[in-house]
Amino acid sequence: MWIQALTLTDFRSYETLSLEFEQGVNLLVGPNGQGKTNIVEAIGYLSTLSSHRVAADLPLVRFGTESAVIAARIGEGDRTVTLEMQINPGKANKVRINRATAVKARDALGVVRTVVFAPEDLAIVKGDPAERRQFIDRLLVQRTPRMAGVIADYERVLKQRNALLKSAFSARGDAAIADTLQVWDEQLSALGAELTASRISTLMDMRSPVVHAYRDVAGAGAAVSPTDLTLTYTAKALGELPDPGPDIDAWRSILASALLERRREELVRGLTLVGPHRDDFLLTLGGLPVKGFASHGEAWSVALALRLGSAEVLREDGIDPIVILDDVFAELDVARRERLIELIAPSTQVFITAAVQEDVPVHLTATTFTVRRGAAER
Repeated sequence: MWIQALTLTDFRSYETLSLEFEQGVNLLVGPNGQGKTNIVEAIGYLSTLSSHRVAADLPLVRFGTESAVIAARIGEGDRTVTLEMQINPGKANKVRINRATAVKARDALGVVRTVVFAPEDLAIVKGDPAERRQFIDRLLVQRTPRMAGVIADYERVLKQRNALLKSAFSARGDAAIADTLQVWDEQLSALGAELTASRISTLMDMRSPVVHAYRDVAGAGAAVSPTDLTLTYTAKALGELPDPGPDIDAWRSILASALLERRREELVRGLTLVGPHRDDFLLTLGGLPVKGFASHGEAWSVALALRLGSAEVLREDGIDPIVILDDVFAELDVARRERLIELIAPSTQVFITAAVQEDVPVHLTATTFTVRRGAAER
């Protein structure tokens, strides 16, 4: 899979921009603030319907305009697909595939697959559980686009259930609230079980690729053996129960029981206390949590290993992801830069952004674009 051409209209700093890319490495070089990341951000958005930099769509639209458009021509094998996405903050985004009638934005998932490396990745290993949940959810949606609907439905049911819990002490009787809660509990358990099982399945598939990637990134001089790196899913609903792995039926039962057991506490707090929205996955290195114990270099190596492992999982699924390195070299020492270049070499297409040419390994062969003042030239 590779991006043959990209056109941006009113996206971020660009009123309009049209570029044609090559297979292999495409290098975007220019001072900070000139629009390099905006280009790769647009490519990443096509694959996940979200930005790796901001949580909302509004910052993606050029100031003073109402919407932005990302259009791409994508090559895969012997076929070409055109994808046009209109971003409408506060409204439903619109998508056209091969210039057909507009469809829901979610229908575009799977047309483009990317793995994005960025300075923000350090938050995956050092940040709050929400960062790790987002990481795993974006990967499982790329593997199985249908899961985007499951996640959206779960979030909708969670929101409505929380609203009911907050109104628990209104004029309605406890019996009526209990009956209504039971309806939402069933939906939350069913959707939550599918999401939890999918996360666990994806995490299990990642374990070996991530360990191997950490070994390759950290190098022989790593202070801790790469085999000591572990990834473990932690579910609030599990308690003392044994982990059933990716068994949807088992998780449905576990979630239903946990919701019933903690109902009184939830009514007092007005909040749903168990479910995949509260879960996490634990990263340990040498038996100690990466968060709080790993050095800066070790944490970066783990973050890179998670992204490299993600790419390998997609390849094992038969998906050839586009690899994006957004200003990553500036965060790495020379040895890690060299090893990273070797590890991404099998990719059909790679995008790299760098503020200065000196951050890029000298032996890298690339199609180079200079980005300045909202323009990019080869």
